[in-house]
Amino acid sequence: MPRYRSPQPRKSPYITPQGYAALDTEARELWVKRREVTAALSAAAAEGDRSENAEYIYRKKQLREMDRRIRYLQRRLPELKAVREPPSDPARVFFAAWVSVEDEAGDETTYRIVGPDEFDPKTNWISMDSPVARALLGKGLDQEVSVETPAGRKRLWVTAIRYDAISHTAP
Repeated sequence: MPRYRSPQPRKSPYITPQGYAALDTEARELWVKRREVTAALSAAAAEGDRSENAEYIYRKKQLREMDRRIRYLQRRLPELKAVREPPSDPARVFFAAWVSVEDEAGDETTYRIVGPDEFDPKTNWISMDSPVARALLGKGLDQEVSVETPAGRKRLWVTAIRYDAISHTAP
């Protein structure tokens, strides 16, 4: 019996030009690597009994994961819209902004609002679909934002907004 999965909400189609280039490069590299994995799989299959052939089982799994990612990228890349221009009102928070916020304890954090395909928690790049980013979008300097987090409701104040040249480095 197949397992039913409810449809996921649609992701925002926006991405930085560098993020788009990275996904496009990943798709091309996966096709090259797929050829190598397919050749290794054929060699492993030629060795005989496949039920106890660890190399064969590993390569089948690897190929299945690669094919899943390739299918995703083939569907997602045509939907994406690379945002190349800064917003007309740089005093407000929009896509690709670096936003510094201060919490109630006085701790300051800087987030970069990016598309859902390029978020990175290690560098504080947050998806524009995340609760924090949705609360920040459209806000200006010194405005208060209230966000529901797993740890409870947080209040944040916008302390800085900037739109640098799009890069992959944190401020």
